[in-house]
Amino acid sequence: MGLHFYISILSIAALALCTLAEEHSSVNFSYIGQNGPEKWGSLSPDYAACSNGKIQSPVDLVYTDIVLNNQLKPLERNYVPTNATLVNNQFNIGVHFEGKVGDIHINGKNYSLRQLHWHTPAEHRAHGRVHEAELHLVHLTEDNNNIAVVAALYNLGDPDPLISKIEDKLYELENQSRAGNKNAKIALGTYDVKEINKNIHRYYRYIGSLTTPPCTEGVIWNIVGKVRTLSKKQLELLKAPLNVDFFHNARPLQPLNGRKIEMYHYHHNRKQRTQTP
Repeated sequence: MGLHFYISILSIAALALCTLAEEHSSVNFSYIGQNGPEKWGSLSPDYAACSNGKIQSPVDLVYTDIVLNNQLKPLERNYVPTNATLVNNQFNIGVHFEGKVGDIHINGKNYSLRQLHWHTPAEHRAHGRVHEAELHLVHLTEDNNNIAVVAALYNLGDPDPLISKIEDKLYELENQSRAGNKNAKIALGTYDVKEINKNIHRYYRYIGSLTTPPCTEGVIWNIVGKVRTLSKKQLELLKAPLNVDFFHNARPLQPLNGRKIEMYHYHHNRKQRTQTP
């Protein structure tokens, strides 16, 4: 069954993703205790999909569930610098863009980058391995009815240039949070993310859900094959502004329930296109 079958045109998914970070008083879920992931579905009728959904995220990228799809297109991006704001979403740290950053093109639709955020540790796994962090680049169609996320996993290592650009602002965000401003927002000025425009030679695609309540389904996930690195200091900076309950903000793995994960591989797909008459 094709991927397009699962693409839900649901405004609630996009609106929830865009507004949840702004409606901080409504953040009534956690990753531990009585409001932890296993209870999310019972915290609100709007969160029912967290318990009852059949195509939930995150998942483990296991060899036996991955199929090569020669019809997948390159995930081309051309992000440009634009004004942005660093935001304490209470459950993670994110960057919201105020202008046009750039698009990706999937199944005939344009998806514009609206925001990015990090999870620690990573939510998706690669053949069972847990990585130190995960970056989510969240894209929406112009009508806000469709969501596509480009995700990248991190190992500890050299500093990540994307985080290095905002390290001083992360310290400022931490100071404001410690002073009691839990909903702190720090203007970044022009934030340049074109460093991540590099060609993606391999990515994995499947249809899943938001990984935070309301866990709405129909999200197109694209997990980049190349693993990024960040320093230990940067890892701590992504946690420091948050309440201790959200230092670990990765949802547990969800069952695939028969879904297959489709893989794009540049060299193989290029060869197939060349041989096709």
